This record gives sequence, C-alpha cells and structure tokens, in this order.
Amino acid sequence: TGRYSMQKRILIVDDEPAIREMVAFALRKGDYEPVHAGDAQQAQSAIADKVPDLILLDWMLPGTSGLELARRWRREDLTREVPIIMLTARGEEDDRVGGLEAGVDDYVVKPFSARELLARIRTVLRRSREDAEDGSVAVGGLRIDGAAHRVFANEEPINIGPTEFRLLHFFMTHPERVYSRSQLLDHVWGGSVYVEERTVDVHIRRLRKTLEPSGLDAMIQTVRGAGYRFSTAV
Repeated sequence: TGRYSMQKRILIVDDEPAIREMVAFALRKGDYEPVHAGDAQQAQSAIADKVPDLILLDWMLPGTSGLELARRWRREDLTREVPIIMLTARGEEDDRVGGLEAGVDDYVVKPFSARELLARIRTVLRRSREDAEDGSVAVGGLRIDGAAHRVFANEEPINIGPTEFRLLHFFMTHPERVYSRSQLLDHVWGGSVYVEERTVDVHIRRLRKTLEPSGLDAMIQTVRGAGYRFSTAV
C-alpha cells in the first residue's frame, strides 16, 4: 500500500450525494484519494482526521455556505495553505470575486466534465507547490521549461523577454479565466505602484508578437471591458 500513501487526498464538500459520487469516481480515475463530506460539520471532522491536499467546495451548502467555510479555513492554521476549488452553478462574476476575496484558488462551474475538473485540480496543486516545482508547464502548443527558463512554441524555442516570460507563465498556469489589468499587475508585477495599467497592454502586444510566427498568438484573448484571458479554445 506504499502507492496509496503517495496519493493526494482530496476532500469533496457537497450536500448532493450523486455529485459527490461522480466527483469521487473522477478523482479515483485521476489517481487521487477522495474523502466525502455532506456539510460543514462533516468537512471539519474530515479535516481534523487528516488535512487534505486540496478541497473541492460546493458554493451552496446547508447551514454554512461554502463562502463562509472558505473564509474560516483561510483563517485557521491547519487549513490556511490548503488550496480550495469552488464548485458553483452560478456564473455571476460578483460571486467569483467574492470567492476569490475569501481565498478560493479556482472555480469550476457546474455542469463540468471530469476532464476539466482533473485539469483544474492538477493546475491548482502545481501552483500550490511551485516552490517544489521548477515552474515547467505545458498548454496547447506552448511549453515552458522552468529549469532552463525557456519557452517552446510547437517545440521550437522562442526568444522572449523576462516580463513576457512571467506574463506567459502566469497565463499558462491560470488558463480560461479573465483577468483585469490591475489583477495582472498584482500577479505579474507584484502590484508595483510605478507600473501603469497601460503597461500591461504593451506587454500583451509584445507577447502576441513573440507568439505570432508560431500562430499561437490567438491564445491571448482580449475580453472587451474586462481584461485578458489565456485560452486554448481559439
């Protein structure tokens, strides 16, 4: 059973047994160890038993909402570092912002496929242990070799500046989500007060230009009035 001790333990907090079963089935196929909880109380006792590597948390729970739980877990020492992915049937941007402010790491909107869920889990787990990782990531035709600090487009090396590199790395580890200019400034530039939001546009343009010869520039999408999104669905 040495193999099982290496498995990542994932806590599923959802009040619908059918959803828990479906998610658990997907997790087992992805070689994760699922743990079930139907409400906040069951979730707390599961965590007390053994802290999970990641929590899948339903937005709508009886009694304590998923949002309240996320806030509580971010305050507690035991769970402060545990990544949380919120399962939500609600697509409203306000809800997501509320969740992100509460400390949620990512969202999966119902109905979702097992494949999408596993992809999100892998991404979030990778991000949470980036210090242990060398920062390598591959999405679509793009690949970053973190150790060598190089970018490959369709396996051809490309020349890229350090800021474009950081910007691309952030996009590739946070795909399919819209980020405003100010969010990108925070994440990529560390919220430097000397950098204007227009700077983001300049670097986006430069990044697209760098990716243009490989035909992968369309992965960086402008979302009018909102910001930018990195997506393989071109």
